[in-house]
Amino acid sequence: MAVDRRIANLEGEAGLPRKNGELVFQAPWEGRAFGMAVALNDRGAYDWEAFRTHLVENIAGGEPDYYHSWLGALENLLVERGVLTAAEIGARAAEYEAMERDPVF
Repeated sequence: MAVDRRIANLEGEAGLPRKNGELVFQAPWEGRAFGMAVALNDRGAYDWEAFRTHLVENIAGGEPDYYHSWLGALENLLVERGVLTAAEIGARAAEYEAMERDPVF
């Protein structure tokens, strides 16, 4: 997965968490959410600017955790674009929460 400059160099509140220039993920799901957003953009599911706009809106809306904002932006955009429904996202999340699916590492 090649992350282009407009993704890697998000600025301001939308800027990716970094330490010594490297991306920082506190939990495996954060890296997976990042990777899904980039991969779906690479495959043309949405324009990166649309994702960035959703991310900034989520951050401005008061979501305290960066990657929760990231995941929310991804989910909202996928529903908006008709890639998934909110019910499909909710059902999959419930499966993981109930341990009906193996975590992906």
